[in-house]
Amino acid sequence: MFVKDKMTVNPYTIKPDDSINDAFSAIKDNGFHQLPVVKNGKLVGMLTERELQNVSPSKATTLSIYELNYLLTKIKVSEAMMTNPVTIQEDEFLEKAAVIMRQHDLRALPVMKGDKLVGIITQSDIFDAFIDMMGARNSGARLALRVPNKPGVALDIVTVISRTGANILHMALNNGADFGELIFKFDRDNIDDIISELKAKGYEIITASN
Repeated sequence: MFVKDKMTVNPYTIKPDDSINDAFSAIKDNGFHQLPVVKNGKLVGMLTERELQNVSPSKATTLSIYELNYLLTKIKVSEAMMTNPVTIQEDEFLEKAAVIMRQHDLRALPVMKGDKLVGIITQSDIFDAFIDMMGARNSGARLALRVPNKPGVALDIVTVISRTGANILHMALNNGADFGELIFKFDRDNIDDIISELKAKGYEIITASN
């Protein structure tokens, strides 16, 4: 799965000369956690809740609400934004975006096509992709096997399953040094025949559920 398959296209952006007050309003009104900063069509920064907190007056301030609003209209986005933001290209694999976000402790990544901003990918997008890949929203039985980590095992198991006429909707492998877990999601609830066939071939069933 690619970044472009799960990103939000044409994301809401803000300009470096906009005020911090404008940024606060955009984030509050739209439920955003971050805003790409664009100047003359080019991505020049990223403004997140973290940067906004850094330039916000302390809650212990003695300023009135009018003074606070005036102060926030004088601070520009360019004074608070993160410059040279980490980005990812739209045709990269989704797992690369997850690794980058984890390494840099980011909640979102601007998505580029060349040097043009075309989208944004967030933690929620990656969670949704994981849910879709595991078939968690689909009905049907789930089967987990403990399998040896050696060539040909997955092919053998899929061949056994194909003989039962079952359709595999989703498949995932969690590999270990010697053994791994192979997880399937099927298009039907009753998989007794699949379990019998796999046990007859000597495969260990970890769990089976609907």
